[in-house]
Amino acid sequence: MIDSGLRDRAGRHITLRPVDDHNWRDVADVAPRDDQRAWVPALAARYLVLTMRSDVWTSLAVYADETVVGHAMWGVDDDGSRWIGGMVIAAGEQDRGVGRATVRTLADWLAAQDGGSVVRLSYHPDNTPAARLYTALGFAPTGAVEDDELVAELTS
Repeated sequence: MIDSGLRDRAGRHITLRPVDDHNWRDVADVAPRDDQRAWVPALAARYLVLTMRSDVWTSLAVYADETVVGHAMWGVDDDGSRWIGGMVIAAGEQDRGVGRATVRTLADWLAAQDGGSVVRLSYHPDNTPAARLYTALGFAPTGAVEDDELVAELTS
């Protein structure tokens, strides 16, 4: 479990846990809001399949107290940088601080790996809510583009 002690606006404790035999169905069923489907899949199941078929990515279940409310994944690039990817927060859980706590928890954990790793993520240029969130959390665009997404790096 990855636990930074952060809570959402309702006071629920946000933790990141391995996807396992007990929670994978709940994680697979996580669906974003309809207006976000231009940037993320309709269900987190797509990311679960990706992590099962790839040696690069690892899926995590996002919990608010003891309820699955999202999915996030992380990976390590060839240059040793850590990446946050595949984040989906359930539609009914958005605008409650869950995404903010998830990114902060995972970014802090990844940055602490191997004595201080570079942490990156990417987002679609039209996804302005994501850009605002990531900027507020200390990510800055690098100028690089990967798969039509802007790459940002944790700077603070």
